[in-house]
This record gives sequence, structure tokens and C-alpha cells, in this order.
Amino acid sequence: MRDINSLNKVILVGRLGQKPEIRSHAQSGRSSASFTLATNERTFNPTTRESTDRTEWHKIKVWFPKLVEFAERLLDKGKLVLIEGSIRTRDYQDRDGNKKYITEIVADKIILLGKRDEASATRTDTTDLDAVYGRGGGRGPAAGAADEEFPSGEEPGGGSGGPDDDIPF
Repeated sequence: MRDINSLNKVILVGRLGQKPEIRSHAQSGRSSASFTLATNERTFNPTTRESTDRTEWHKIKVWFPKLVEFAERLLDKGKLVLIEGSIRTRDYQDRDGNKKYITEIVADKIILLGKRDEASATRTDTTDLDAVYGRGGGRGPAAGAADEEFPSGEEPGGGSGGPDDDIPF
């Protein structure tokens, strides 16, 4: 049962710490991408008149096949991206049998940001990617969960599903 007064939504804008690591999972037959994203926060102390930068590192996990492909082809260290997704915490056992927890962001949308030259440095034809990944709106490539086919016909994140969803602009 879903509590309607509850929401697990994350929106991050930051730079990639490294090129995504792509893994194939033999049991499920699916692939995933993992990478870190750095977000920065600047605080100002009016007493000392000094500003301090604080960097927060986020672990990002990608499961949707088109997003994994997108991450593999277009994401690289230092790229500025917007990530939308949800927070997930899972547990596992380390080599010594101790129970450990990891918190990560499961991405359901990735949008390249930054200067057009920076966002397009690794691609040759923007039009083809916008048609494949959709929802780019001319701002550079974007990929999201709404591009996936789900057996229930319901998109994660409650996509609009309107008649204009397949228009590439």
C-alpha cells in the first residue's frame, strides 16, 4: 500500500567523478551502470568574511536498459549532469560476514548539462540521439525511464503518458 503523503524523489545537479562502470548481471540478464556524482555547496561566514566549499559525493546506480546505454556512450568524468531518481538503501555482507549498508540514488532520468560543445563532445549527431532518447527538447541528450516499456503499462515516476510524448521536440 502506498502512502499518498510520502515521496522519495531526488534531483541532483553535479559532475561525474569517473566514467560509469557497466556490469552485466548473469542471474537477471540485465546490465547496470554505477558512478559517483559530486555536488558542491558554498557557505559564507559573515563574521570572518570567508566562504567555504563543501563537496558531497553521491553513488548513482542505473538499471533501465536505455539509461545504461546512454551512460556508457555519453557520460564521462567531469561531465555536468542532472540526475532524477530515488534514494535506496540496501544491505549486504562483507567478506568477514559483517552486515553493511549502502545508500545510493537509483536514477530514472539523466540529462547532460553544460555548454553545448561540452555536452556534445562525444557525439556526432544530436538529432539521432534526441530521436532515440527523446525528451531532449534541443538542450542536449536526455534519457529517462519513460522511454522503457513496462508490462503493467505504468511508467515509474508517474510519466504523463500524454499524446505528445512521442514528439521529438
